[in-house]
Amino acid sequence: METSLRSRLSIVLCILLVLMLGWLGWRNLSSSRTDRQASAPSIDKQPVNFVNRTFDPANPPSDMPPLTPGENAECDSDFLSNASVAGETRQSDATHGTVTITRVSVTLQLNISIWAPAGVSQHVMEHEEGHRQISEYYYRTADTIARQIAEPYIGRQVDISGADLNAESNKLLQQMAAEITEEYRKELNPEAAQLLYDNITGHSRNEVAVKDAVAHALKNVVVESSPPVRTDASDTH
Repeated sequence: METSLRSRLSIVLCILLVLMLGWLGWRNLSSSRTDRQASAPSIDKQPVNFVNRTFDPANPPSDMPPLTPGENAECDSDFLSNASVAGETRQSDATHGTVTITRVSVTLQLNISIWAPAGVSQHVMEHEEGHRQISEYYYRTADTIARQIAEPYIGRQVDISGADLNAESNKLLQQMAAEITEEYRKELNPEAAQLLYDNITGHSRNEVAVKDAVAHALKNVVVESSPPVRTDASDTH
């Protein structure tokens, strides 16, 4: 009886130990997942804001961008990015410290305005709609691009120094936010496709179908917009 009782107690203790280890493991895994989720950058991609604007060519409104020479309508696409970076400062002495980046938030917007005079031809309006389609195509992956840019900043540690460490920390965080915004602008870069589209369509002056021109511009922009490879005279045979 005594041996049997000891065996049952041992079994119960083993079961309790396994359950406890399992619970601790689950808690650590859950905590790890929460930490990873908390440290991920926050990307807020706003819906596209589109509007058609009519203007008098003899008296264009002050908020209208200037027309390209030879054009009487235009599609103005404004890609906006607002980045915010937060961090914690650990002070090592009165004038030195280390800033650890804890949070990055980026808000993305795309405002599109098609400016056209009253009575403009349907062909011209379709051309401007092509510009709109290209802008919206690039905006589809804008949040992915912003996230890829922002992620490496999370957890980054930067040493700072100065008489006012709080001011130095704020300056660093603002600088990083500006870097993220600028890198987003460079990576998105829809301008090359827009220029290629205008070249294909002759700025709406030829009869190329808008659908085909948009598809060609998006598919071939990397190849057709790349600068030609220079060949030195000494390499020519």
